Amino acid sequence: MNDSTAPVFGQLAALADPTRGRVLLALERQELTVTELATVLQLPQSSVSRHLKTLADEGWIAGRAEGTSRRYRMSRRALDPSARQLWAAVREPLAGMATAAHDASRLRAVLAGRRTATRDFFSSSAGRWDAVRAELFGDRAALSALLGLLDHEITVGDLGCGTGTVTAALAPFVDKVIAVDDSRAMLDVARGRLAEHAHVEFRQGELETLPVRDGELDAALLVLVLHHVSDPALVLAQAARALVPGGRLVIVDMLPHDRDAYRHSMGHVWLGFAEDQVTAWLTDAGFDQVRVTPLPADPQAQGPTLFAASARRGATAGTIRSVHKSIHKTELSRS
Repeated sequence: MNDSTAPVFGQLAALADPTRGRVLLALERQELTVTELATVLQLPQSSVSRHLKTLADEGWIAGRAEGTSRRYRMSRRALDPSARQLWAAVREPLAGMATAAHDASRLRAVLAGRRTATRDFFSSSAGRWDAVRAELFGDRAALSALLGLLDHEITVGDLGCGTGTVTAALAPFVDKVIAVDDSRAMLDVARGRLAEHAHVEFRQGELETLPVRDGELDAALLVLVLHHVSDPALVLAQAARALVPGGRLVIVDMLPHDRDAYRHSMGHVWLGFAEDQVTAWLTDAGFDQVRVTPLPADPQAQGPTLFAASARRGATAGTIRSVHKSIHKTELSRS
């Protein structure tokens, strides 16, 4: 007997016991714990554990730890070619046994019991589920995961990146982030925060003269930035220039409010923006598919209500941008 054929005999020996065949039939369908397998097979847990060890030693199954339990599964794709052939030869006779049919019925009952336990938990926890989930995972877990909807090959501009909070959220999900800010101090903090992300590029410059090439971005963000700039229309025109045709822009900012103290305490130039104002600016800059949506108020937040505006750069953005630029230059010369 040579070394290449020796494993086959061990695999055959493991299948010689019909009970181990029943174990494999159950684990082929579903990952199960020892306790669940004992219920399905109607055997003591000690007997199930002994059969599992034999099958694991011969490579028929794999186990993984989950908390204080261990789950087992048989994956045909993970078997070597000889084991797949052996399993194909014995599986049909095993599945035709009356005991296998009873095992399958009890397996369905075990899985139904899992679903019942889950339903019972949610039925009793519905009123406090948001608090339970927030305590376990935080308030932002699901929202952060939505960034996975982004195309991982795109380049995104975080315009007015500040200390890099938004850039840090984007970086794991996209090919490149270009983070722009006029403040060197802000960029220094952002660089420190994102030092391990080689695909994040930092550029210092004003948003009105955006240091980004024409069509360099697939998407752009202006998050709580627009109320700080003197000419939002020009900033949006610059964003349109930097986007590829069809590129998306997302704005997050404040709805109109009357907190005039923000002008002095936080350098706000605008006290929020109305939907029609934002829509007009975006349309004039060459964007279409404009949508402005008020965001739900955060009970813990002390500031004004926010909105999110999204738009797509249209094919005519270049022409409209040139007209806007000429008008802007004329206005400057008159002032």
